Amino acid sequence: MIKKNKIIIYQVLTRLFGNNNSSCVCNGSIIENGCGKMSDFTTTALKEIKKFGATHIWYTGIIEHATQTDYGMYGIVSDHPAIVKGKAGSPYAIKDYYDVDPDLANEVPKRMKEFENLVNRTHRNGLKVIIDFVPNHVARQYHSDARPPDVIDLGAGDDVDRAFSSRNNFYYILQTELRGYFDMQAGALQPYREYPAKATGNDRFDAHPTISDWYETVKLNYGVNYINGKSCHFSSVPDTWGKMLDILLFWASKEIDGFRCDMAEMVPVEFWEWCIPQVK
Repeated sequence: MIKKNKIIIYQVLTRLFGNNNSSCVCNGSIIENGCGKMSDFTTTALKEIKKFGATHIWYTGIIEHATQTDYGMYGIVSDHPAIVKGKAGSPYAIKDYYDVDPDLANEVPKRMKEFENLVNRTHRNGLKVIIDFVPNHVARQYHSDARPPDVIDLGAGDDVDRAFSSRNNFYYILQTELRGYFDMQAGALQPYREYPAKATGNDRFDAHPTISDWYETVKLNYGVNYINGKSCHFSSVPDTWGKMLDILLFWASKEIDGFRCDMAEMVPVEFWEWCIPQVK
């Protein structure tokens, strides 16, 4: 018998749940292979999940991430295929921290409203909502077109002539172009270009990530100088701290109940000590 106060989290990859397309075309498009939608979590489905004893649903892959699907007609900048893993992309290569993955919406322009409806529907059925917070890295071509007007984009104010600065959001390999050991063109008209190269998400501080690295992501800078013995520069709050706190508060305002923090150990504990009380 399950204790009433026991937390049981039901994780679901949102884009798979409810996808009844059985084509399974290798490297197929969303048209060929289909995609689950947020609306697939109907009252009936949520009640069945609750019957398992679940108290929370961890909706994996909600926030907009890099993809090879073209949403240009909706004003979403396309990603270079060389730095997207698979057609659908990795849910952990976030490209816009203030938006919802358009793959999951029935009507792309209404994707945020559809997410808000999902949260409300989940709550009405006695379940709580958890989404991912991916603090260590973002997609190589990160660009938020949905950020609030007063928010400065990650990297927009960086001094790219400095390998490290606590005011920068990324780490830079100076005067060096990215030369990855993977297909840098991937069928596109031109190869992917990045100058100066940024450090890769799995703490690779050179311009040559391999296919085994998190090559589709770039490392976020929380004020730790990895180039100089991992010295910490926290005397004034690093710029990335404030931006990531704003992102957490943005999603908290959508009435979600918690975050699953990806690779939390790769972010300095001082950041967590600073931000968690403010989010609570």
